[in-house]
Amino acid sequence: MIFAEYLVLSSLVLGVKLFLYQTQQIQFVEVGDTAKIHCSSKENLEGGSKMFWYLRREGETPTCIKRCLDDQNVSKFTCKHETHGSTLEIRNIQKSDSGIYYCAFRYSSYLLFGNGSRLIVGDSYTNSSWVMLLVPFPHGIQATETVNLACVIHGVSSPVHVSWNVSGDLQEQGLTRSVKAKDGSLTLINHISVPRDTWASGKIFTCEVKFNSSGNSVKKSARYPEVHSSRCESQMVRFAVAIFLAVLMVYLSLAWIAAIPVQPSAKLLKQDCHDGFCANNMQFA
Repeated sequence: MIFAEYLVLSSLVLGVKLFLYQTQQIQFVEVGDTAKIHCSSKENLEGGSKMFWYLRREGETPTCIKRCLDDQNVSKFTCKHETHGSTLEIRNIQKSDSGIYYCAFRYSSYLLFGNGSRLIVGDSYTNSSWVMLLVPFPHGIQATETVNLACVIHGVSSPVHVSWNVSGDLQEQGLTRSVKAKDGSLTLINHISVPRDTWASGKIFTCEVKFNSSGNSVKKSARYPEVHSSRCESQMVRFAVAIFLAVLMVYLSLAWIAAIPVQPSAKLLKQDCHDGFCANNMQFA
């Protein structure tokens, strides 16, 4: 959603009608296979000579991994061109190649970016993985217009696919932030904001996490609770929820610091690419 807004803004500023589309929102690939990520446009992409590909791994800044003009050099990454499209092929893919891939087109001194495709390589699940759904306590949302729900995925080795549904209706994907532990494992926090009335309507909110391509997933569900507990029980529940929310705030604070999102329009200072790789010398606003 943020990418779409920036793309519209950058197009208006630059006076162009070029939009890049990446329809593969999520792709699971086994280690050692070849992944293909497609980017298309209604406009002519000029043979792909002005196309670039960027990769953003969890908790890292985006890096230019391929300049399609250099495709005569044999490398791990290969560009395949059509008049209105460009496909990035990644051979002998490894778990370290997991992340979000963005196509980009050079227009004047700017880059216009696609909306991104998430690539998950292998199985992200580990022996220490668990999923928890955090929801607000009823007595704490009367003064707010919206409520936040968070799906915490702890101890994974690489990104996962998170989706939300409300009583069976698929919702937009939430915003994900990540924290990397000293052992290299990731804790991911995916959260959504919904109107207070929607949460209080009694509908069931479900967070589904997919770790690999096998189809197995973990689901955590919750609904607005009807409170019939005693005063003592109510205080205990509030205390427990307060602890959960405190932990969530710490994770979110760390994640916002650790994760730096890519901007979909960037000033092109230099673009030095050798043997199929580009120097990370883009200045992002």
